[in-house]
Amino acid sequence: MNPFKRSRTAATAPIVTLPDDARVRVGHYLDASLSPGSELRRGRSIRDGYARGWGLQFGKLREQVAADPLYQEAMQRVGGRSLMAEDNRKNLFLILCAYLTRLPKGHIIEYGSYRGGNALFMALVAKHVLPGVRVYALDTFAGMPATNGEVDAHRAGDFADVDLDELRGYAESLGLDNLVFVKGRFEETALPTLRDAGSLTLAHIDCDIYSAVAYAYDASLPYLVPGGYIVFDDANVSSCLGATEAVEELVIRRDGRFSEQAFPQYVFRNLPVSDSTGATAR
Repeated sequence: MNPFKRSRTAATAPIVTLPDDARVRVGHYLDASLSPGSELRRGRSIRDGYARGWGLQFGKLREQVAADPLYQEAMQRVGGRSLMAEDNRKNLFLILCAYLTRLPKGHIIEYGSYRGGNALFMALVAKHVLPGVRVYALDTFAGMPATNGEVDAHRAGDFADVDLDELRGYAESLGLDNLVFVKGRFEETALPTLRDAGSLTLAHIDCDIYSAVAYAYDASLPYLVPGGYIVFDDANVSSCLGATEAVEELVIRRDGRFSEQAFPQYVFRNLPVSDSTGATAR
C-alpha cells in the first residue's frame, strides 16, 4: 500500500505522518583505501564531509535520498518553486535529517529565499525530524539590492518576480506553522530575527553577491550552537564570484575556517579550528 496515495491535491493536503524508519541513514560510502578518523580536524569532521560529499558524488546517496519518502513528499509539495541544484538540496536534506538532530536545539535561518522553494522544503522536512524548530526565510522578496559591479555578476532588481502574499498563503495551506517569512534587507531584518530565534543549528546562505553573503555570515555567527552548520549555496557557482570572494576573505582568510565540504556546497562548522596535532589555532 502506498502511504502517500490520496485524492486531494498537494496544495491542500495536510502533511502526512511518515513511518519512523523512512529516513535516509547516512552510511560510510568510502572506498576501503580511504579511512578518515572520527576525530575533528581543523574545525570540521572529515568523516562526515566525506560521507555526505563523497556519498553524493561517487557513492549511493543520490539514489537513496531520491527514494526516501520524506524527500519525495517534500519535493512534491515544493513543486517548481526552487532553483536549487538537486545535489545541493539532497545535501541539505542529509544535514537536516542525520546531523542537526545531534546538536543542541536551535533554529534554521535562510538568507535569500526568492520564491520560497527551499524554505518550504526545509520546513516540511523539519516538521518531521526537528520538532519545535522554526525556519526563518529572509529576503527582500522584491529583487536584489544594489550590487558591486567589480565582482558581482547580478544587478539590483534581479529575482523580483515574487508574490509574497501567495507564498505565505501556500505555506499556510501546507500547515507549516514552523516557517516564518521575513521581508526586507538583511541589514534591517536579520538581527531582530536572530534575537527572536535565540540560537541556530543551521545558517543557509543562499546569496549570489558579496555584500549579502558577508552580512549574513557575520550576523549569524554569534547565534550558532557549537557544531552548528554554515552552508553557502552559491559560493562555488560560476556566476557568483562575489559570494566566493566573501567566503575566501571572511570565512577562510579572516576566521581561519576549513570547509567540511566543497561539494556540492561549501559547508563549514562552528567548531574550534585546530591544527592536525589537535592544538587550537589562533
